[in-house]
Amino acid sequence: MRYLAESFILGALRRGRSVEQFLGPCGSAERPGVRYVEVRSTKGLFEVYLHTVEDVGSESFLDLGEFPPFDPDDEAGEFGRLVGMAEDPLAALDVAEQHAGAERIRWVNEGVVQDEYGDFVRAGRRWPDVV
Repeated sequence: MRYLAESFILGALRRGRSVEQFLGPCGSAERPGVRYVEVRSTKGLFEVYLHTVEDVGSESFLDLGEFPPFDPDDEAGEFGRLVGMAEDPLAALDVAEQHAGAERIRWVNEGVVQDEYGDFVRAGRRWPDVV
């Protein structure tokens, strides 16, 4: 099972591990991009980062962390845009839902977001209607 139950999401964050969620395509056919959101624990807080990157991947190149930022003029975009912070992990998930469009049932462990992107690529870069 790829997606984490809420208790596993909260446990990972409390242990200092990040959780991520692939949000799908953005941009246009001429300039495709993809988005994903990350919640990470830092210094007693939980930060929510929205990553918007160029869709330069393939079935053999899935590492979203290596993709260039969608907006090359946005230096902060290279590391994601901080969209909010919270004092507890549950509140951080709420921030991700409100500010990035995340869904509680689609969180994965750090690094697994590449598998989500791989599914997207193998599906012809079409976002399924039902996940």
